[in-house]
Amino acid sequence: MLLRSRLQELAVAHHRLRGYRMLTALLRREGQLVNHKRVLRLMREDNLLCLRRRMYVFTTDSAHTFPIYPNLARHARLTEPNQLWVADITFIRLRDEFVYLAVVLDAYSRRVVGWEIARNLQAELAIGALRMARVTVGSQALTLPAKRYGQRTGGRAEMEDFAMPGI
Repeated sequence: MLLRSRLQELAVAHHRLRGYRMLTALLRREGQLVNHKRVLRLMREDNLLCLRRRMYVFTTDSAHTFPIYPNLARHARLTEPNQLWVADITFIRLRDEFVYLAVVLDAYSRRVVGWEIARNLQAELAIGALRMARVTVGSQALTLPAKRYGQRTGGRAEMEDFAMPGI
């Protein structure tokens, strides 16, 4: 019981940021003859295992100079497919490199209507996904991709392909 109470004191004193190996070393320095497996078992039983800090990776550049547009689709009531498309870009880790995936989804049916994979993060990635979406759906949906916070867009020349009369 003395070992368990001392182990709890040490864990709390170090704000649960030290693992069983470190606490085993601290106990041994204090003169206690203890095995690391026993310390691990006791810490597990008392829910004293260290809290892991997860490294947060920022993937959006919030300090860009582009204008930030409001999300006009936030309160949209969708009643049928192809009223609203949403898009996202993510990366896929391969063994030796990263590839980027751009996906265009129909917001109503959540069906993938277009996608593109590339080795670099250029505007052609998003444009290719939009072109595939337009070919997949045909002329049923006439949309102009919305600019959004953290955007990756091309210039006006690339976007002219998607400009529709009356939009």
